[in-house]
Amino acid sequence: MARFGRVVSPMVSPFDDELRLDLDAAVSFARWLVDEQANDGLVVCGTTGESPALDDAEKLDLIRAVSEAVTVPVVAGTTSNDTAHSVELTRQAAACGAAGVLAVTPYYNRPSQAGLEAHFRAVAGATTLPVMLYDIPVRTGRKIAGEVLLRLAREVANIVAVKDSAADLPATARLVANAPGGFEVYCGEDGLNLPSLAVGAVGLVGVAGQWAGPLLLELVTAHEKGDVEAARAVNSRLLDSYAFETGDDAPNPVPAKAILRALGQPVGRTRPPMGPEPAWLEDRARAVLAGLGSR
Repeated sequence: MARFGRVVSPMVSPFDDELRLDLDAAVSFARWLVDEQANDGLVVCGTTGESPALDDAEKLDLIRAVSEAVTVPVVAGTTSNDTAHSVELTRQAAACGAAGVLAVTPYYNRPSQAGLEAHFRAVAGATTLPVMLYDIPVRTGRKIAGEVLLRLAREVANIVAVKDSAADLPATARLVANAPGGFEVYCGEDGLNLPSLAVGAVGLVGVAGQWAGPLLLELVTAHEKGDVEAARAVNSRLLDSYAFETGDDAPNPVPAKAILRALGQPVGRTRPPMGPEPAWLEDRARAVLAGLGSR
C-alpha cells in the first residue's frame, strides 16, 4: 500500500461568491472525494488548490479543517520560493493535523541544484512529518536533478516520496531503480499515469482524481493485477479528461473548478490571476463528464 494512497487528489480550494475561502465547502468536498471519488489520500494547498493566492492563515485553516474532516492521509503544501517562510509554515502544519508535507521546488528565483538541495533539507529538518518533494519544472523553471533526488532520499530520513510532474519517464525509471527501499514515486502528470505505473510509480497524485477517482482506482488495480489490456482500456477512457485539465486559455485549476461545478460541487471560481474563464469551458466540462459516464 502506498504511504499516502494510490489515488490522491490535489484538492481545489473552494471560494464563495466574494472569493473568500469557504471552509465548510472544503470539508464537504473533501468528504465527497473520499466517499464518492475513491480517494485514499488528499493534497491541500497545492498548485490545484491555488496555493500562491492563499495567505498563511488560510492555508493553516484549510489544512486543519480537511485533516479533521477525513480519515485518509492529508498532505499539506507548505512551501514557496522563500526557504525561511517555507520552514516556518512547515513547522506549523503538524499542529494542524497534516499527515505529510508537500515541498515544491522553489520557483521564479531559479536556484542552483545546490540551492535546491539546501532548501529541501531545511524544510525536512523543520518537521518530523514525512515529506513528499514536488518536481514540476514547467511551473518552477527548475527540474530537481536525479542525483539530488537520490541523495535526499538516501540521506534525509523523512524525505520519503516525490510527486513526479517532470514528464521525463526515463528519469523516473532511473529514480525508481536506484532509490532506497521505502522511497515512493507518485505520478503527478495525469497523461502519464499508465506509463508511470509501468516504470514503478506507486500511486497517482492527479487533478482528475477529483471527478474520475473510481476510474483511476480501476486503472491502478488493473495494472497491479498485470491486466495490461484492462489498464489500457481504462486509460483510453480518461484521455479526454486528461486533455481538459489545463491549457493556455484555461490553465489548471480553472478547468477543474468548472467540471466540479458541473458535478454540483460548490467550489466557486478561481482567484486572480487565474481567470477569467473562456466562454466555452463549462460546455466542454459537461462533454468531458458525459464521455466518462458521469452524466
